[in-house]
Amino acid sequence: MNIRHIEYFLAVAKCGSFTKAAQVLFVTQPTISKMIKNIEEELGVELFNRLGKAVELTDAGQVVFSQAQNIVTAVRNISLELDDLVHLKVGHINIGLPPMVGSSFFPHVIGKFHEQYPEVVIQLTENGAKKIENDVDSGVLDIGVTLLPINDIQFNWFPFVEEKLMLLVPVSHSLANREEVKLSELAQDFFILLNEDFVLHDRIISACGQAGFRPKIISESSQWDFIGGMVAAKLGIALLPDTICRGIDRSRVRVIPLVEPSIPWNLAVIWRKGRYLSFAAREWIRFTQLLLNDKEKPNRIV
Repeated sequence: MNIRHIEYFLAVAKCGSFTKAAQVLFVTQPTISKMIKNIEEELGVELFNRLGKAVELTDAGQVVFSQAQNIVTAVRNISLELDDLVHLKVGHINIGLPPMVGSSFFPHVIGKFHEQYPEVVIQLTENGAKKIENDVDSGVLDIGVTLLPINDIQFNWFPFVEEKLMLLVPVSHSLANREEVKLSELAQDFFILLNEDFVLHDRIISACGQAGFRPKIISESSQWDFIGGMVAAKLGIALLPDTICRGIDRSRVRVIPLVEPSIPWNLAVIWRKGRYLSFAAREWIRFTQLLLNDKEKPNRIV
């Protein structure tokens, strides 16, 4: 017995006649009669009392009628809800953003997406790139933002930012008036780093090693504005992306290009290869890629 059998049965019960049910369903009466007979044989009960041209439900038919209505309603609800999902009337997306990335690049993206798909819920989680990669890999997050390079075997991705790290020093620092600074010149300074949840933590330490020294770390934080405040308070120096430096108080901190080596800060949106993505998540990827890579529109708010 399938959903069509059930719909034919309900039509006969409601119309009280095989002939009228056939007219409602735009099929022949023999088709209806055969369908009802098949159901009765499958269930082993008579569903209708035949009263000339009219029919009425038997006790068994009353039981089937009650459940059949529930089944048809449930199937129709499934179709309606799936239609809502396919057309993005509803949905839910879990997205991971590093704190300084979220505030700089995504408020306008989220706003535009919400305008177009107001019933899609966007759950944002702020963490360092390492944690975000792990959570996308495990399925806790649908989509994340991290630093390149990433593992091409695990993730699909598209890039949207290519920048370099800048040096932050107090205005009283001996290097404050330089046009550029080599990394090796910072060997005697105290460093204020993003904490170990951030890919930049390890990347800066590695770059310092290549420049011939191990950085003297005086403090670590997950908040770029707090790091900028500590630099202003003369507790140490810091390395932060160019975009983030635009929000730094330049009256107390100097921002200087870092060279030999420069340290890249290239961002990408990632999602797990081989894992099902909802309609909403797929549309978020398409929408975000289009908006972030549209050079005619601003892609940062700082």
